[in-house]
Amino acid sequence: MAERDPERIKKDIDQARQQLASTVDILAERANPRQLADRAKARAVEFVTQPVVMASLAGVGGLLVILAIRRIRNR
Repeated sequence: MAERDPERIKKDIDQARQQLASTVDILAERANPRQLADRAKARAVEFVTQPVVMASLAGVGGLLVILAIRRIRNR
């Protein structure tokens, strides 16, 4: 194996350490529970605000209201 300059080895180690620290920071940000919750909430809001989903939810809500009224009347 070729002899390597100790200074070059030191620079390589420092560079690898910086890259590893950057990667760890990125992973920590992605795995942050607050970030995960915010992303999930944004996806849910985006899904629910689609016209097709809103119409479906309105239909289900209306059906539940009708069933509740019928149940109250039949007591």
